[in-house]
Amino acid sequence: MKVINNPGLIWLRVAVVYFVIAVGLGIEMGISGDHSLFSVHAHLNLLGWVSMALIGLIYERVPEIGHNILAAIQFWLYNLGLPVQMVTLSLKLRGMGHLDPVLGISALMVAISVLLFACNLLFAGRKLFAGRNASPQPS
Repeated sequence: MKVINNPGLIWLRVAVVYFVIAVGLGIEMGISGDHSLFSVHAHLNLLGWVSMALIGLIYERVPEIGHNILAAIQFWLYNLGLPVQMVTLSLKLRGMGHLDPVLGISALMVAISVLLFACNLLFAGRKLFAGRNASPQPS
């Protein structure tokens, strides 16, 4: 799997796409008066816009942890799982409960991606932060 160039910027760009979609859905719900997809709107904002933007900003601030294989796997799991999760959640809310297994698998993909991000930041990042904060030892 190829490591992603400038992962922070890519996460931020994808986050903005989700932001536009979430705002559009919110406007549509407001105009129509049908708020049955409120949970999809909330997930698009929190998992799509906010979480992805924060991940992007963290990868911009600590670029070393965004350029490893763990970050690449995390990116693809998240960005394959989240759209499927949002579509199947929308369909479930519209009465198509037979898609629950797909919804569950896609939600699990996103959850695993979040855990990979946490491991990457906590473990790979710990080494980087330790090196950055090390003060010179007196001779």
